[in-house]
Amino acid sequence: MKIQTYSNHIRFYSWHHFIYYPVLIAFLAGSIYFVCNTNDKLIWTFISVCFIFLFCLAFMLRQHYAITLQNRIVRLELRYRYFTLTGKRLEEFEYKLTDDQLFALRFAPDNELLGLIDDAIKNNLSGNAIKKAIVHWRGDYNRV
Repeated sequence: MKIQTYSNHIRFYSWHHFIYYPVLIAFLAGSIYFVCNTNDKLIWTFISVCFIFLFCLAFMLRQHYAITLQNRIVRLELRYRYFTLTGKRLEEFEYKLTDDQLFALRFAPDNELLGLIDDAIKNNLSGNAIKKAIVHWRGDYNRV
């Protein structure tokens, strides 16, 4: 794997993003075309609705379980890292940080983490601002 940075940290699953969705969209477009250009509007409307349902279901299920678990793991990792660095519990003020901020902090190395946490709380930095403030990016190569 190449070194992870802010500019390349977004990850795609090729089969899902570049094959399944385009094929499903093509079938949906074709079924909508037949709704408009044939006499069998009822059956093609039903087929179109089925494709829309498959698209929404695949999108929701693909992300729901993986992201929920990933979010929980990132929180636990940050709590552990904070405790290791300070001997104090992050939970005492974790409520002051948004999910976006917490998830951005995972990319910070240990020597930058405490300063970024303080900065995020004091200046209400967005997750994107936190990511841009990281000097030495700590790649998260195992995320979903």
